[in-house]
Amino acid sequence: MDQQPLVIPGPATQRPRRPGAFTLMELLVVIAIVAILVSLLLPAFSRAKAKAHGTACASNQRQLMLACLLYSGDHGDAFPNNYGDVETRRTVAQGQFLNWVNNVLSWELDPDNTNRAWVTAGGLGPYVGGMVDAFRCPSDVVLSDLQKGAGWKERVRSISMNALVGDAGEFSRSGANVNAPAYRQFFKTTHIPQPARIFVFIEEHPDSVDDGYFLNNPYKPEWHDLPASYHNGSANLVFADGHVESRRWVNAGTRPPARP
Repeated sequence: MDQQPLVIPGPATQRPRRPGAFTLMELLVVIAIVAILVSLLLPAFSRAKAKAHGTACASNQRQLMLACLLYSGDHGDAFPNNYGDVETRRTVAQGQFLNWVNNVLSWELDPDNTNRAWVTAGGLGPYVGGMVDAFRCPSDVVLSDLQKGAGWKERVRSISMNALVGDAGEFSRSGANVNAPAYRQFFKTTHIPQPARIFVFIEEHPDSVDDGYFLNNPYKPEWHDLPASYHNGSANLVFADGHVESRRWVNAGTRPPARP
């Protein structure tokens, strides 16, 4: 009988690798590729998110402008009151919610920052159907360290009203606005000759938003109230005729980071 040849197995390193297994080097290469793809896609996702928030914000401002027009229709074409911080605080302290929006924001733990009831009390509140989110841009989640420490998630408002629109109370008793006397104060919708050119509401930078009164002095080469730049460096403005525009700020000085 013929003898079968003796087969001696080779060293373990020469045995075929099990299907489906990865070497450490292959795994590292895959991780590196994934990291590169993520770094490329994140900016695109960020821009898409900002664009979506900008669209939602524009919708909120249209809602506010519609509420403003409904208010005017019920009040002889008059715009709602547009007080500064002192007069807003004083009337609220008296239990009167007379301003278009009745809170003054700060970086402290004041209830005005989170009191949703005050936002919709009086003024435009009844005309937005209690929709508090109409007064805030979804991108505005800026808080001070003190507010974060208290567990806050956001403040309730990021929208302000053009200081030259509406009854500014003590500032406009003479018929002109003492803060900008060279400009006309528009008390009524019918006072605006070109509604498509006069903005009524604007997103305001978190560092300057306090009362709902957006003011800039034409005689000073500096910002008093600064527009926001949440949406890829731009802000939304809604005009007296109801249309919304997104304005992208070219000068970097108009787009400073928030400093609570």
